[in-house]
Amino acid sequence: MRKVYNFNTKWAFSKDASEAPKEMPQKWYWVSLPHTWNDIDGQDGGNDLYRGTSFYAKELEKIDLPKADKYYLEFNGANSSATVYVNGKKLASHDGGYSTWRVNITDVLEDKNLFVVEVDNSQNDRVYPQNADFTFYGGLYRDVNILAVSNSHFDLEYYGGPGIKVTPEIVENNAKVEVEVFTTNTLENQKLNYILKDREGNVIAQKETSASETKVTFDIENVHLWHGKKDPYLYSAEVCLKENDEILDNVSTRFGCRTFKIDPELGFILNGEEYPLRGVSRHQDRWGVGNALLKEHHEEDMDMICEVGATTIRLAHYQHDQYFYDLCDEKGMVVWAEIPYISTHMPNGRENTISQMKELITQNYNHPSIVVWGLSNEITMSGESTEDLRENHVILNDLAHEMDKTRLTTIACVSMCSMDDPYVQIPDVVSYNHYFGWYGGDTSMNGPWFDEFHAKYPNIPIGCSEYGCEALNWHTSNPEQGDYTEEYQAYYHEELIKQFFTRKYMWATHVWNMFDFGADSRNEGGENGQNHKGLVTFDRKYKKDSFYAYKAWLSDEPFVHICGKRYVDRVEETTKVTVYSNQPEVELFANGVSLGKQSSPEHFFYFEVPNMGETNLVAIAGDCKDTSFIRKVEVFNEDYRLKEKGAILNWFDIDAPEGYYSLNNKISEIMESEEAGKIFTEFITPLMAGMMGADQVGEKKKDDSKNNLNAMMAMMGSFTILRMTSLLGAGHVEVTKEQLLDLNEKLNKIECRVKSLV
Repeated sequence: MRKVYNFNTKWAFSKDASEAPKEMPQKWYWVSLPHTWNDIDGQDGGNDLYRGTSFYAKELEKIDLPKADKYYLEFNGANSSATVYVNGKKLASHDGGYSTWRVNITDVLEDKNLFVVEVDNSQNDRVYPQNADFTFYGGLYRDVNILAVSNSHFDLEYYGGPGIKVTPEIVENNAKVEVEVFTTNTLENQKLNYILKDREGNVIAQKETSASETKVTFDIENVHLWHGKKDPYLYSAEVCLKENDEILDNVSTRFGCRTFKIDPELGFILNGEEYPLRGVSRHQDRWGVGNALLKEHHEEDMDMICEVGATTIRLAHYQHDQYFYDLCDEKGMVVWAEIPYISTHMPNGRENTISQMKELITQNYNHPSIVVWGLSNEITMSGESTEDLRENHVILNDLAHEMDKTRLTTIACVSMCSMDDPYVQIPDVVSYNHYFGWYGGDTSMNGPWFDEFHAKYPNIPIGCSEYGCEALNWHTSNPEQGDYTEEYQAYYHEELIKQFFTRKYMWATHVWNMFDFGADSRNEGGENGQNHKGLVTFDRKYKKDSFYAYKAWLSDEPFVHICGKRYVDRVEETTKVTVYSNQPEVELFANGVSLGKQSSPEHFFYFEVPNMGETNLVAIAGDCKDTSFIRKVEVFNEDYRLKEKGAILNWFDIDAPEGYYSLNNKISEIMESEEAGKIFTEFITPLMAGMMGADQVGEKKKDDSKNNLNAMMAMMGSFTILRMTSLLGAGHVEVTKEQLLDLNEKLNKIECRVKSLV
């Protein structure tokens, strides 16, 4: 009978060792798993996290293991490449930091054993991801186990899979359920016992076959469908390998019976019913923990996603923990699962994309929550698609369909990617990452862009895989694009909700992101090392106002929320107060005096509130109540205004003479002037070309990068030059104080008719 021996506790750890030790080291640090060495330096900014090789070592006496014929060492996540040594012998290596993999250690075990794992998250040109806007935390950051099994057992070596594959097919009110298992070293006298159970654990079907019959089919009459959040009903399949009356090994999995279709006009259809996919994307890491998560972290994330009312989650940009996929099954989330083929196509990385896709599908095939396999994300960041890139996508697309005939494929295209690019038409459905209203353009451009795509390619289902904007604890009564205030983020999402949620043809929309996340190369917003587009802060302690905008549209749980609770001090005589609720009517009281009742089909309520002295606000919506507080001040509270932490320069350090250009002007303003635009273009072109890899390649690549540069400049037109240059750190481009001051001095000599941003 299979036994699982958890191998997490008391590992010796070192970042300084140069090779795998031959005996247990005495002066290394003690750690327990899950563990990452980038939980601090991967979140504090500066793009200086340690990316290199580290070692883990642990001793084990064989007598402590359960008695068995075979032993396998199982890793559920080792980022991003790892090599295993047991008693000084190199046994195996694995590339890919987000999936399960196993090593047969049976033949090398001695009475006393030294396990050493060499883990490497350094840069290379063959293992994804290498270039992306999130931290690549190194370490053994998920559970490590030893599996003790009989000589005859269910397969443990094929791409980390569970050894069981369940494929339901719905036929009218019934289901045909194919259960297939994969075995190793079975004998003629052995049997397989297949059992299906309902959610309550009652046996509903059972078959026994010879061990050679590894595929059987069951019929479930009047099948209970898995229907998303409305009814996430799960069955289970258990298979035992037996010899006489002894159980040698067993595997089990839950599964759901459902049909789905993605229609280019009607969007997502679940079990024959329209089921709009409106939800969020999720990165797995969190403040002070990195990606070394515990079960309670996953549960807290899921609880918040359920609270906001999401029906779908894009699990970006890699394979997530099996426990979280299990939670998605249980809670009825419809999931987009993907591999980390992201940002930059690497010709030497093709085999790694294939192996990671095989692992993703093999390990996650049984999850009913998953409906699409993601082939790539923003892979044309450095220009148009190439023949090699398209060939890579065709291989992955064909592979996904060969391994799984029940699901569809998709990609997330970067905003600058032409909708006519041939790689866009490779997968079954497509989504775009658009940030109109944050990096460039304005919020009103989002819906019309999708209308244009839908009109041009009416047979291709189109969705939005990323959209969002950053918000920290900065505040204003006059929010502007690029100001990082909570108020602008709330306005942005109000506008995007109204546009996206009324376009039923959009097969799915995913907010970027549910939670702030680590991106050590970022230096913006006043809190370095993070991407702050989350609806919830990195530590999960604060739900931003935009969280409640989605809750108002998506959740059935009655509530009312007054926005701006962190924006207390206000200078204006009359101030705008926004209230979100999913109730039909809201009444707001200021110091006990009613300011009237409002109804809104859009769930957003706006009140003009007299601002005198101190005002206690109370919002009433049905049986729901929320309170807040504002205070009249004569001078704007500077604690509410963005100040960059550790920035080379801040906006108030810049010479910005009246009537002349400076670094505090928006890029769009600069580009309106032929002279100023020329100076800025000459400054930024070599920096951007270096980031896109066009400084050491052929003319075709340079032309592609030039076109892409123009697109990026248009996209980021709402940012000041100073803000835009601070973002270059994400592309590993350094800009010095002297370079910025020199550029500012040149701009100061050119007259302009616009007001500088301060």
